[in-house]
Amino acid sequence: MTTRRKLLGAAGAMALVAMSATSAVAQEVTLKLHQFLPAQANVPKLILDVWADKVEASSDGRIKIDRYPSMQLGGKPPELMDQAIDGVADIVWTVVGYTPGRFPSTEVFELPFMMTNARAASHAYWEMFDEHMKDTEFKDVKILGTWVHGPGIIHTSGPVETPADLRGMKIRGGGRSVNALLTELGATPVGMPVPAIPEALSKGVIDGTTIPWEVTAALKVPELVDNHTEFTGRALYTLTFVLAMNKEKYESLPDDLKKAVDENSGLEFSVFAGGTMADADDPSREIALDEGNNVITLDADQTAVWREAAQPIYQQWLDDMSSKGIDGEALLEQATGLIEKYSAQYN
Repeated sequence: MTTRRKLLGAAGAMALVAMSATSAVAQEVTLKLHQFLPAQANVPKLILDVWADKVEASSDGRIKIDRYPSMQLGGKPPELMDQAIDGVADIVWTVVGYTPGRFPSTEVFELPFMMTNARAASHAYWEMFDEHMKDTEFKDVKILGTWVHGPGIIHTSGPVETPADLRGMKIRGGGRSVNALLTELGATPVGMPVPAIPEALSKGVIDGTTIPWEVTAALKVPELVDNHTEFTGRALYTLTFVLAMNKEKYESLPDDLKKAVDENSGLEFSVFAGGTMADADDPSREIALDEGNNVITLDADQTAVWREAAQPIYQQWLDDMSSKGIDGEALLEQATGLIEKYSAQYN
């Protein structure tokens, strides 16, 4: 009996060792996802949470993604990319233009009247990121997705129909190209992250803002301004986004967990993200209409006046790219061609 107990005890010990070894191999990884919008805003709710849930499911629960909205890990929105590089956060979602000039090649998509629809532009953006930016401008991070939002709209206290109507207005712009355009049209661009817009509007620090429809509901913009200006055809502007991961953290994952991240990232995810943002435009636009606000939709001829007024921005950007040793003409030609190609696919 004693011998039998010893044998059973030894078997039990071996089983515990085996279980511990299995546990070590299959240990869970917790990743911190940091971003600047409230958790209930469209991007966190409809894009980031969907992505994170899919990664968790693909890993069979071995990856857990803790979500930190509204800069809960500290810092300011323009610091998000450095937080990903430095490991303050494992994953960040950010507006590329929050650090103007740092990722210059992305700005080709932000030029005035480049974008036809968000899916086409996001598809083109991923292709050009993969070809031109992955090992250069974004070499310090693992990029999981690249996308743009839907058509950029002007939201103002007073009505804006012509470029001249912007003269003397203080307008929040989201990136270098749109700020350059505002300056060209006689407005004073005011740089600030998206979460600062409501207070700036309510206190009269700015007379208006440029943002897509989809985020206006979360920011209560239709309650703060009465006028919204839309354009026909190509969008006035758009902004570029990235979902970026700390490179060392990604490389530290075992291959099967890398696969769980990779199979939910990349081109298909980028197109989904851009399209989802654009699809959220209409419900937010309806809120403005329900408020009784003045939604001004410029027709093709009226829009053409704005496009003509925006032309100097292209040469300014090309000159800036040349000063950085970047072939802006080639980027512009490629981006225009890809957007046209994929517009036919996604329309």
